[in-house]
Order: sequence, then C-alpha cells, then structure tokens
Amino acid sequence: MGGSLSEALGLRGREMISLTGAGGKTTLMFSLARELFLAGKKVITTTTTKILKPVDHESPHLFISRDDEKIKEFVDHHLTQYRHITLAKEEIESGKLKGISPELTDSLWSLYDVDALIIEADGAAGRPIKAPREGEPVIPSRTTTVVAILGMDGVGKELNDQNVFQANRISKLTGIPEDEKMTEEGMALLMTHPEGVFKGTPGFSRRVAFLNKADIPNGVIIAKEIARHIFERKDGKIDRVVLGQLKREPPVVEVLFP
Repeated sequence: MGGSLSEALGLRGREMISLTGAGGKTTLMFSLARELFLAGKKVITTTTTKILKPVDHESPHLFISRDDEKIKEFVDHHLTQYRHITLAKEEIESGKLKGISPELTDSLWSLYDVDALIIEADGAAGRPIKAPREGEPVIPSRTTTVVAILGMDGVGKELNDQNVFQANRISKLTGIPEDEKMTEEGMALLMTHPEGVFKGTPGFSRRVAFLNKADIPNGVIIAKEIARHIFERKDGKIDRVVLGQLKREPPVVEVLFP
C-alpha cells in the first residue's frame, strides 16, 4: 500500500502524539515531524525520557534549557518562524538529551498554536522490543494518539538482556520463559496487555500499533501474524496496526484494521 505516515497513523487536525515501545521511536518521531513540516504544519518534537541528540537533518532547531519559562518563551518567539523545533531540558552523557516534564508538554499544548506535538515517551536502549518498567512510559495527560512500536526483528530472539529491554518483565507479561524465543503471539501480548507498551495511555487517546522493520526477511508475514493475534484478543482499544519500514521508502508498507 505505502503512503504517508500521517495518513497511516490516521492523524486528524491537531494532535499530541506520544511514542512508546522499542525499535524505531526516534526515527518515527523525526520522520513524521519532517512530513508534517513539509505539509506546512508547526511541529514540536521532544521527550519525557531521554533521546539521542538529533542531527541537523532530523531537527535543525534544538533548544535546551532547565528553565520551563525560557522554553515557553522560545516556543512563543520561534515556533511560527522555524515551524519545527526540538526541546529538551539538558544535555547528558553519551550525546543524549534529557526530556521535559509531561506537565510542561501539556502546558505548551494549551498555550501555543502547535499543529503536532510529538513526544518520545519511553526508553528502550536501542533494543527491538521491551516491556515498560515502573513509572514508564511517561505519557502526557493531553495526548490524543499513542503510537506503540515494536521491531519485527525481535521475533525469534531469545529473551535475555542482550537481545531485548527488560527481559524479565517481557517474560512475565508474555509467559515465555527467559532464554526462550520471542513469538508472534508474545509480541501481540506486549501490545494488548494492560502492563504492556500502551501502559498509562489516557482513556480518550487513540491507540495505534506500529510494527516496524517489515522489510526484514518474511517481515510482512510475521507482522500480519502479530496483527491477527492482536485483533483476536478483541482488545478493542487498538485502532489499527501499521506495518512499517522506517529506514526505507516508503516508510509504510500496509495498514491493517480489526
């Protein structure tokens, strides 16, 4: 099918989008921001956890301050001028940025004329799959859409801390013993379990499951099998399942509905 990310995600007018899970959140955030920017929208990208510092082609305008009032002032003066800005609280170890509070995110949403506020709301240390820890994800209360991502390359990987993020928690949620291989059904459980990657989603937010890396061998077949398990669980809250390949063009392979 292919197509734009905003169409695939079913984005409507004005959206606050929180990204959770593992296996492509940062790539999705900056790809979506670029697409919306090119469509003439005003976009803020940020995190409530940590992200790698963006390179210029991802976000040319980065503002870092520990002072919430200074951040608001920057947005007030520069959002219309730049149309895509990235905000963070401070630069920390290994080229990472520490994010802003969910309260500040909600406040920016209320105060300023931003079309899309995209938040990386979860950490995964570069692994393809994860289960949230205590206090994760950090989803601002005014989020309109939550996109939970898992990487298809996690299927068939043994559940240990080299391969996945929080192996012990993943094992508890899915019932797959540690050091056994991740299954399609296990991936669906990470999407649908109350303690899975949508944990903490506000009741009114739309939920989109994003299965990334569909371009790996048999990726589409694996993704469709995961989607089947998601829909069979009759969760009802997941709006759609997007099959993506965020490092390639087009970034969307197919969109599946219950």
